[in-house]
Amino acid sequence: MAKESMKAREVKRQAIVDKYAEKREALKKAGDYEALQKLPKNASPVRLHNRCKLTGRPRGYMRQFGISRVTFREMANQGLIPGVKKASW
Repeated sequence: MAKESMKAREVKRQAIVDKYAEKREALKKAGDYEALQKLPKNASPVRLHNRCKLTGRPRGYMRQFGISRVTFREMANQGLIPGVKKASW
């Protein structure tokens, strides 16, 4: 389980990215890179990191489901994810 402060930091970054998205796009089209440098660092979408929606784990994130591989496996074995079953051959 990730620390609550790390989860909160990601939420805060997402809010800042959303706030400055239009302004960043306009500055990029205008080619004003000096003004882009003056925006907050966290306004860049590159600084965002995907995290598991349930545990907050930053690694092993499965984009299709929005959860980590560990959580995915637990939920799949319990039958909580529709259409997913364990492979056997």
